[in-house]
Parts: sequence; structure tokens; C-alpha cells
Amino acid sequence: LDHTLLAGDSNALWLSFLAERGLIDGAAIMERQAHYLADYTAGRLDILAYLEFQLEPLAGRTLESLHPLLEAFAAIHLAPRIAPGAASLIAHHRVRGQRCAIVSATHRFLAEPSAKVLGIDTLLCTEAEVIDGRFTGRISGEPCFRERKIGHVLNWLATLGAAPTEVLPHTWFYSDSANDLPLLEAVGNPVAVDADARLYAVTDERGWQRIS
Repeated sequence: LDHTLLAGDSNALWLSFLAERGLIDGAAIMERQAHYLADYTAGRLDILAYLEFQLEPLAGRTLESLHPLLEAFAAIHLAPRIAPGAASLIAHHRVRGQRCAIVSATHRFLAEPSAKVLGIDTLLCTEAEVIDGRFTGRISGEPCFRERKIGHVLNWLATLGAAPTEVLPHTWFYSDSANDLPLLEAVGNPVAVDADARLYAVTDERGWQRIS
């Protein structure tokens, strides 16, 4: 999703949105965000620590109370940043009868609005824990990150009654990041989208397709 279908990072955009409204300490929070982004780019991100950071603004709040903020965020920050080629790429696969899914490390609260704008019903992502109607600030289950993305995909295929050995060789996966190498390597058609430096080097070595 982020830096692929969406020309930006969902969490960075969300934090910027909250800072604009004076709901968080923007300077301090954005400095932490930049630190995590540097770790992500370098391939050393502690995903559990980062997700805990992502969920801090939601902790103790109900989805209902956050819904007006989320609607405004989606309209102002997400919809205008859907990548220009996203709709045509999705249409390219759909006219061939292929099923589309978003597979993202971003938690559902932030990822779902983009999925709705793009018209993609299947969203495999990190799930935020909710107890008694309130976000706890923790995740539920496994983060949808690196090699764990494969687990999320396999679980989804199982619900469809689809055998991975029959499906994955005929599957496309699009990503901008070397963090997604496990899933890129698992499919028959890996595609790098505005690849980071580490992924770009791999595409050169393996002859993978690159697009922007």
C-alpha cells in the first residue's frame, strides 16, 4: 500500500494530520517517525516497537469517536495521494479475471480508508487490538510484515480453498521495499514499484520488472 498504491506513508500522513490539529506534539512525534522510517529503509526496523508507536494516538479511544477524524483524514490526505497509475493497474488485473488484495504492514484503521478509495475489498494487514470497544494500543495476532506477510496470504488462500502451489506461481506482487523480499520471492511475478535502493539492486540481479 504505502509508496506503492499510495504515494506516501499512511502513518506519516496521519501523524501530520493530527499535528496540524494540535492533537499531538508534532515536532517530537515526527522526529520519532523519521527515526523509524530510517530503520525501515535500512532493513533493521523493530516492527513491534513501531506498531506500538503507531497505535499510541488511538489507545483508549473508541473507533466511533475517531471516525470523524478518520473521514477527514481520508478526504484531505489519502484520496489526493492515491498514485496516478493505481486505478489503471488494478483495472488491468480485474479485466483478466484476477482477484486483487492489499497486503500491508500498516494497521487496519489506517489502511482501510485507502482500500475503500481504491475499491479493493480484500485487505490483509496488521490488526489493532480492541477490547470493550476501545483500542488498547497493542496489535492482535501477527504483524503483516516481511516474512509474516506470506503467512497472512496463505491464511487468506486457505479461506478461498486455493492451493498456494497452484496460485502463487501465477500471482503478481507489487512493492517498493526490500522488506518485502520474502513475498516478492514467493510469487511468480514480482514487480518493484519506485523501488528503494536495496530492492533496486535485487531487481538488477534477478531481472525483475520495475515500474513507477
